Amino acid sequence: MASNSPTVVFDVGNVLLRWDPRRVYRELIPEPERLDWFMKNVCTAAWNLEQDRGRSWEEAVATLVAQHPDWEREIRAYDERWHDSIPESIADSVTVLEELKEQGEKVYAITNFSREKWAECLIRFPFLQSFDGVVVSAHERLLKPDPAIYEVLLGRYALAAGECIFIDDSEKNIVAARGVGMQAVHFVEPIDLRAELRGLGVRL
Repeated sequence: MASNSPTVVFDVGNVLLRWDPRRVYRELIPEPERLDWFMKNVCTAAWNLEQDRGRSWEEAVATLVAQHPDWEREIRAYDERWHDSIPESIADSVTVLEELKEQGEKVYAITNFSREKWAECLIRFPFLQSFDGVVVSAHERLLKPDPAIYEVLLGRYALAAGECIFIDDSEKNIVAARGVGMQAVHFVEPIDLRAELRGLGVRL
């Protein structure tokens, strides 16, 4: 049975799955300066975040194509070739997740993720199905670092904030997690995640 070790809560993007949307455009927009402009002015981080908030990819693409018709091919590629942006899982992190599960620990996740791409990633990366509970931003129409999304996890799964350790690559998300009373690990590679968790009392 699980010990009284702290409960680990993972982010997914750039903690368990490597994510870089620029990879979609290695062939379509090979010029770095042109790609920089495109990512800052067309398929922006703010535009992508609305899918994480719950907007469908169909609506997102249609809206942006109407605004930037000259970039239609590239805009559609963001959706249609999205999996090119996720080249692989992050092996060390997945190993930590698997070890925690093998030890009988309950493990959770809070992730900013679109509804459609999350469903696809559950199939592509079966280890994502091993969590005891997941809060997906698009399902809740809440985004990290809104404290409310952390409270959803704590309330839904009857977790005590002070007994949880949240792992995320974003500093603002880490600050928010600490703000609701969780401990946190800022995941910036290179990192020895196992050592970081052990330092906070996790038995690994």
